Amino acid sequence: MSDTPATPPVPSPRQTLSYLRGLFEAHGLQAKSKLGQNFLIDLNLLELIVRTAELGQADAVLEVGTGTGSLTAQLALWSGGVCTVEIDTGLAPVARDVVGERQNVRYVFGDCLESKNTLNPEMIKAWDEIYVSRHCTRRKLVANLPYSIATPLMTNLLITRDDIERMVVMVQWEIAERLRADVGTKDYNSLSVLVQAVADVEVVRKVLPANFHPRPKVDSAIVLIKPNPAKRAKVGDVVKFRLFLRDLYVHRRKNLRQALVGWPQGRREKDEVDAKLAELGIDGTIRSEALDVEQHLRLCAAFG
Repeated sequence: MSDTPATPPVPSPRQTLSYLRGLFEAHGLQAKSKLGQNFLIDLNLLELIVRTAELGQADAVLEVGTGTGSLTAQLALWSGGVCTVEIDTGLAPVARDVVGERQNVRYVFGDCLESKNTLNPEMIKAWDEIYVSRHCTRRKLVANLPYSIATPLMTNLLITRDDIERMVVMVQWEIAERLRADVGTKDYNSLSVLVQAVADVEVVRKVLPANFHPRPKVDSAIVLIKPNPAKRAKVGDVVKFRLFLRDLYVHRRKNLRQALVGWPQGRREKDEVDAKLAELGIDGTIRSEALDVEQHLRLCAAFG
């Protein structure tokens, strides 16, 4: 199958502030802050997201946060198929009006997560069906993510799926900083280690609150995450590594020796911990955030 759109794309409605207000008024709706609804009103940024995704007909795209369908329409034009997920059923008629009738779009109304650590199986099923029915060979996540679900969604996808070519996501600036943080910096934590252990991360653009309606209280960022098969192979059991990081960072203020001795899954003997740390050449008086990804992997192999 060709990796270019089958027909020349036609522009979807330009989602300006006045257009968005008119759309909501026509449908009797208001943005819901409790659902983290902040709608992008800058067409240039929407186009940047699409360009960064490098879409073609081989791509089955997962979008979480359909919203008014502005991004969905562009994804449908440029990709083989789109599975788009929205928790707010009130937005369904808006999205369908904006996107129009397209055979390569599958709507899922519900939460993208079944639980904090489990993806919604109906979402995965719909994504699989689009992938097969549209004869796709690649999977991508492209979305303006609600802040509250960004981290669990991305991490669960990275952990459970090894077939995602890239993620292009709009997230809170604080999350973007953590995703790309260097060892020893204030933003470096277990999320930094986990994501960087299996993927390459790039912050594409910082995005200010004025680019959304309603305006969020914080800055955002477009982030490109490219899963790296070589890195993933080095990690091995990604689920085990995630659980190890979770327990290691339960008490982040503790030094390594204290954290490993007082392990949440069962205390360890101090002499055993000291001996293993000495063998690894790791100072037990430092904190976890002073370790690079390679050292975290070695620590997991010894204590996981």
